[in-house]
Amino acid sequence: MSCKNKQCGCHAAAESTSCTCHDHEEHSACGCHEEHRSDHSSCGCHHDHLDHHEQHGSCSCHSHEESHGCGCGCGHSHGGGKYLLPRIGISAALLLASFFLPQDHLLRYVLPGAAYLLTGISVLKEAGENILHGRVFDECFLMAVASLGALCLGQWQEAAAVMVLYQLGEYLQGKAVDSSRRSIKALMNVRPDSARVLQNGKLTELAAKEVAVGTIIEVHPGERIPLDGVVLEGTSTVDQAALTGESLPVEVEIGDTVLAGCVNLSAVLRLRVEKEFSDSAASRILHLVEEASEKKARTEQFITRFARIYTPIVVGVAALLAVLPPLLGIGTWGDYIYRALDFLVVSCPCALVISVPLTYFAGLGCASRNGVLVKGGNYLDVLARVETAAFDKTGTLTEGRFAVTELLAAEGHTADALLELAAYGESASTHPLAKSILAAYAGDILHERLSQQSEIAGSGVSCLLDGKCLLVGKEKLLTDNGIVLPKDYSAKGTAVLVGYDGSFVGTLLLRDQAKADAAASLAELKELGVSHTVLLSGDREDAVLSLQAELGMTDAHGRLLPADKVAEMERLCSDESRKGTILYAGDGINDAPVLSLADVGVAMGGLGTDAAMEAADVVIMGDALSKIPLAIRIARKTGRVAKQNIIFALAVKLAVMLLATLGQVGLWVAVFADVGVCLLAVLNSLRASHI
Repeated sequence: MSCKNKQCGCHAAAESTSCTCHDHEEHSACGCHEEHRSDHSSCGCHHDHLDHHEQHGSCSCHSHEESHGCGCGCGHSHGGGKYLLPRIGISAALLLASFFLPQDHLLRYVLPGAAYLLTGISVLKEAGENILHGRVFDECFLMAVASLGALCLGQWQEAAAVMVLYQLGEYLQGKAVDSSRRSIKALMNVRPDSARVLQNGKLTELAAKEVAVGTIIEVHPGERIPLDGVVLEGTSTVDQAALTGESLPVEVEIGDTVLAGCVNLSAVLRLRVEKEFSDSAASRILHLVEEASEKKARTEQFITRFARIYTPIVVGVAALLAVLPPLLGIGTWGDYIYRALDFLVVSCPCALVISVPLTYFAGLGCASRNGVLVKGGNYLDVLARVETAAFDKTGTLTEGRFAVTELLAAEGHTADALLELAAYGESASTHPLAKSILAAYAGDILHERLSQQSEIAGSGVSCLLDGKCLLVGKEKLLTDNGIVLPKDYSAKGTAVLVGYDGSFVGTLLLRDQAKADAAASLAELKELGVSHTVLLSGDREDAVLSLQAELGMTDAHGRLLPADKVAEMERLCSDESRKGTILYAGDGINDAPVLSLADVGVAMGGLGTDAAMEAADVVIMGDALSKIPLAIRIARKTGRVAKQNIIFALAVKLAVMLLATLGQVGLWVAVFADVGVCLLAVLNSLRASHI
């Protein structure tokens, strides 16, 4: 395929007319060349192009020839070239056979030599190519120097062992890296490439990206929904697990919105497309995942800088170790050259350069599978240190839907009669409070009893019920129609008053209900050390304080305009006594400024709120508040695993480097210390992919 992207930095695009990176036609800036420089920055092959490079089978970048990119930028060939495992097996057999031959037998040199060529030729070739492209200090270079030095010293078996063990370690590391990558590649399947379109009464298969807004599409049971749309025909259950991480299917019917990437489970649905392919929920998720891998955590940035400085230093130290003692008359040249080769092998920093980015990659993947999209490894670090959490009220801590909480019947009336009259009065209204009252009433509405129904904007509804005047709404509606309210009447909160046949019947109190998991989620945050929880809302002060008491939050502020919320967040951020970071969770357009201002902004139900989704650093793909403590636990585990890898790798390497300097270990141990430590660190990194 010809690479149509002029900014593509792949060597193939720069040096020839064909680029083998899969499908760059829509990618704005392929970073392959840029990200394989000698600074050991993370390879972008399996991060940046997730939706274009699904197979990753043949990255054209020179440093990854015949390989899957490792992500370390050091020239690794994890997963190896073609037939790597058979070559390792044959080489190991040849090497093992050489140990059973007499000391002076010719085959004692021929067999290790053949084993060396089978496994080592690709490493030598890669080292040479990297040197030609200015990338000298990578692991291929270190292994090439060490093994060629061993051959020159007559240590043929050790030279072959270096390559066999190195390639075996690379193969196993590649398998481990692939297992982490598969969790992200699975996410790529949420976006179908085609849609079944209804045109002139017939169904036609079209590419999803070609389907226009307003088109009617049909989705059969078992198929993924290709585009966001509204149900026109059919009733079914939909599995949203790929988007929200929730396994429980939801019922959808005519008028409901369904999202691309969900699976239609039980019946045929016909939908009207509401968003283009590039704006669909699935596309937005993939964009966030792709964007996330480009933002490095502080630990990753440290490792990148560390490797850039560390590798040339250890090569210089090895060179001094090889020549300085013999020049000073301490030991022989052969002895210290051998020690220097040991030192070079064990000094390679790839255990750090591979495992730390992989840890954050695994952590991001774990969060994504659980319906939490974190926009970069840097935000995992911030999440791990959250000490203060501030929340919007409506739609974040509460359902955003009112429910009848109390029936205050006037003297001479019953609560049941009050609710029945309110339901009849609101039966023709589309107001959200009307729907809440009708939901609370279990009886049937006999519409023949009603007449002259009218809705008075901002006041309520009036009608005739059995020929008598029924009024449902605000206090002013009743008093303007001559109904006298009791002297002791008072209603706090959201109140709906009912008057019938000239007399006051009573009051219905409604309240936005806290989410079912709100109290448990806030309690879990407290257990995680989030000591300060704040409620910031534009709602009435009494409603805000009531919710604060119900959920056990430490502070609450009501009647806040968007500018007031910003001021409160600035006050929290300027508190010099705090040690950790500040999280803010919100779901609306008015929350966008505060989401941007907080150390880490969390958009709740991000599938439906574009402004909040753009402003936030973390997006909860659903309404479950419990995902916030889950995100913090994932972030903290990711940080712990990354630190474990750094401490373990440095401790082992420094110990073996010291032993190599003293001549206490040979190349065998050095290879085990390099490859073994790297493999163990990679395997430990995969722990971050599960919580």
